[in-house]
Amino acid sequence: MGASRNSDPNQDGSDEQQKRSEIYTYDAPWHIYAMNWSVRRDKKYRLAIASLLEQYPNRVEIVQLDDSNGEIRSDPNLSFEHPYAPTKTVFIPDKECQKPDLLATSSDFLRVWRISGDEDDSDSSSPVELKSLLNGNKNSEFCGPITSFDWNEAEPKRIGTSSIDTTCTIWDIEREAVDTQLIAHDKEVYDIAWGGVGVFASVSADGSVRVFDLRDKEHSTIIYESSEPDTPLVRLGWNRQDPRYMATIIMDSAKVVILDIRFPTLPVVELQRHQSSVNAVAWAPHSSCHICTAGDDSQALIWDLSSMGQPVEGSLDPILAYTAGAEIEQLQWSSSQPDWVAIAFSTKLQILRV
Repeated sequence: MGASRNSDPNQDGSDEQQKRSEIYTYDAPWHIYAMNWSVRRDKKYRLAIASLLEQYPNRVEIVQLDDSNGEIRSDPNLSFEHPYAPTKTVFIPDKECQKPDLLATSSDFLRVWRISGDEDDSDSSSPVELKSLLNGNKNSEFCGPITSFDWNEAEPKRIGTSSIDTTCTIWDIEREAVDTQLIAHDKEVYDIAWGGVGVFASVSADGSVRVFDLRDKEHSTIIYESSEPDTPLVRLGWNRQDPRYMATIIMDSAKVVILDIRFPTLPVVELQRHQSSVNAVAWAPHSSCHICTAGDDSQALIWDLSSMGQPVEGSLDPILAYTAGAEIEQLQWSSSQPDWVAIAFSTKLQILRV
């Protein structure tokens, strides 16, 4: 992460140095909020970004880094209009390219878009087509705004959504039908994350992290409640390499809480080096003990939590720090290229080598 790593800029030829840039920047025509890396092997360095505009029409763009010249370019054919600003956008977790190239977005509904590239033989006139519009509210054509969703890596036909109407909905996107819908919390649900095939967790304005097992839908386990009653928890990250651990963010708080689900209620560690509210967390896709956090202090910090089990003298320090040009609202660690983290702040998308 260029900024705080000790490296000698003169140690290799300038051409080589140009090629091995640590940071690439893309300037979007609007404020970016939702953002996600593609995991497909044939689409390296591809991201989806979405606008945050206070109007009905918003935009989604698909951009790609050309690493021969270090430019991130938007493909105008893959840019499309979106109703309201997406709260999240995620590519299908399909590394092996076995399935159609899909992108899901959430706002008033869950939408699944099909991207047909040059190699696609479909007769589709448009490179991006709306494949499904999914409404979880059986009683109305309107649905409580969807705050977030997560695509199940182990079973890519499943997407779980969280909503301000206190529910979580598990969709079978192949059947375009609801598998399960449950009242997950007492208040708005702000985020959801899968921890395996049939297990997911959610966080809410009621201040709790709850874990659900689809084999026993009547019960959930509360594994953490914020210390100040009714302080909302806004984000949740489940460690992909070691599902015993998850991270959560408290609304308007500068600390990140790391939980071990075997020992509910008490955090294993609290990360307290941000100067203002934390907005995003991302566990390393390739390591069980690294996590990146980012927030309103314009900082993206990477932490090594390998000492998680042992008592730490004082509080933990990050191992890498990067300062962006404005408050960082979004952060995604690439699972197909674990050396790269993407952050979004204001109108900029930056890809950083870590």
